[in-house]
Amino acid sequence: MVAGAQVSFCYSVSEDIICRCYGIVAEKDFGCGEQLMKSSVTVANEFIGLAQDAGKSLTNMQVLKLVYICHGWMLALHHRPLIDDDIEAWQYGPVIPSLYNKLRKFRSKPVKEVDDLSGEALDETEKNLIKQVYKAYGHLSGPMLSRITHKSGSPWDLTYEPGSFGDVISDDLIQDHYSRLAG
Repeated sequence: MVAGAQVSFCYSVSEDIICRCYGIVAEKDFGCGEQLMKSSVTVANEFIGLAQDAGKSLTNMQVLKLVYICHGWMLALHHRPLIDDDIEAWQYGPVIPSLYNKLRKFRSKPVKEVDDLSGEALDETEKNLIKQVYKAYGHLSGPMLSRITHKSGSPWDLTYEPGSFGDVISDDLIQDHYSRLAG
């Protein structure tokens, strides 16, 4: 992927249906120092803030899936991970256990904010990508986002083994998947 290239996409129920109505733009990375991965909680709170600014709310399932999807696009477009947390293939899809454990208390109620003591700041590339992912996917329900992340051939599908628990989905698989979507 060439820096500055634009990737357009729009999803209904499946990532197989691309109608080219949203654009995610890869900004140029200038290589100024090491890019540090962030806590999934920091990224989650950014999504929650965007939803609140738009007068909307997100469920814990939406937050988990949006963070996962954004991590995938960061790997594909900027060739670096967004989050430093493991992503595991659970029975019902890709899950970030550390974030899940903080979100599950909300059940199906709107997530207000996730306790985050890290004090991490997102860089402009991260903030921009999170905004673009929110614009493209934030209107989708948790079950719709789940269908996107569970489809045949997805990183979750290639990793999950029925009856097993805690298998980590590799960043290589996630990056390959989102790179193919980017074209």
